[in-house]
Amino acid sequence: MNAVPILLYHSVTDDPPDWIAPLTVTPRAFVEQLDRLRDVGVSVVPLRRLVSAIRGGTPLPPRAAVLTFDDGFADFYWTVAPLLAAREMPVTLFVTTGAVHPPGGQPTGSLLPPADMLNWRQIAGLDALGVEIGGHSRTHAALDTLPGKRLCEEIVLCKQELEDALGHSASCYAYPHGYHGAAVRRRVQRADWDCACATGNALSSTSDDTLRLARLTVRADTSPAVFQSWLEGRGAPTAPFPESLSIRGSRVYRRLVARFGRGLPH
Repeated sequence: MNAVPILLYHSVTDDPPDWIAPLTVTPRAFVEQLDRLRDVGVSVVPLRRLVSAIRGGTPLPPRAAVLTFDDGFADFYWTVAPLLAAREMPVTLFVTTGAVHPPGGQPTGSLLPPADMLNWRQIAGLDALGVEIGGHSRTHAALDTLPGKRLCEEIVLCKQELEDALGHSASCYAYPHGYHGAAVRRRVQRADWDCACATGNALSSTSDDTLRLARLTVRADTSPAVFQSWLEGRGAPTAPFPESLSIRGSRVYRRLVARFGRGLPH
């Protein structure tokens, strides 16, 4: 079982909105991280190549990593994509379809606070340049708290919107906030998503579950030493591992909050 860091980014900018700032890295820090990947001999591979290796396909290089971005911030188009293209590094971008910026207005179809988001023209352009576009729900809701109809909308309609915009199938999904459970995973599989990413702040591996691939969140305060340890396959647990009792307890609590409101006893 080879540990594989799947790095999860959100936004790369010097001036993020306050709500996403803890999950934002500066362009300078991002360039330093990309250069570190190269300097230590890590091969950045497409997400689907890792999925293929998990299923017995072509083995990965001895030291491999995967790059992913969530939500669909506009700085991906202006900052991230050129930096990755110059280094010939593949990436998967998971788009919250309800947050896509419409012509002449602000997105109104998601739970994400205001921010400068990609539009469909930019997403189609990124797709044409080889960026893998995946789904990240319609509204960025916590999927494991939703009733069946709402859950279907977040998974099935997200796929339909994405494929209508791209003109071809989309195969990879990412759970908002990383929240999922067995019922969510079954619905994702029935909707014909081929694989799905969670979070877990853990290293993935060639033995990972392709419907809950572990990722490591790169934050504003992720130090070079921590980043380096991830690239060396250490500093975090390695998937697969059983779901912890704390995660199960958190899911139960969030479902109660979603159903009855926030007036629950602590």
